[in-house]
Amino acid sequence: MIKEINTAEYDAMDKAGAMLVEFYSKTCGPCKMLAFVLKDIDRNTPDFPIYTIDFDENAELKERCGVKGFPTMLFMKDGEEVSRLEGLKQKPAIIKEIENIK
Repeated sequence: MIKEINTAEYDAMDKAGAMLVEFYSKTCGPCKMLAFVLKDIDRNTPDFPIYTIDFDENAELKERCGVKGFPTMLFMKDGEEVSRLEGLKQKPAIIKEIENIK
């Protein structure tokens, strides 16, 4: 399940369990390529939640999470960041991080 959320939705959501939170920009080429990778991962792991957050429209949350560039993927477990990947990454690297937090 890939769902785009904003700061208010992020703050209000139940953060129990494992999830991936990706910060992206609509004008970022690598972000657009990563979107295809995440869609493929979503097809293979539909029970694993993936949230996307527009870097430009959610500046306060970006700062709070310490996100400096895009794309940035935060791997979360029970509301705490477990690891992060910055920049365009290939599917095996992302799958490995997901498996580490499940």
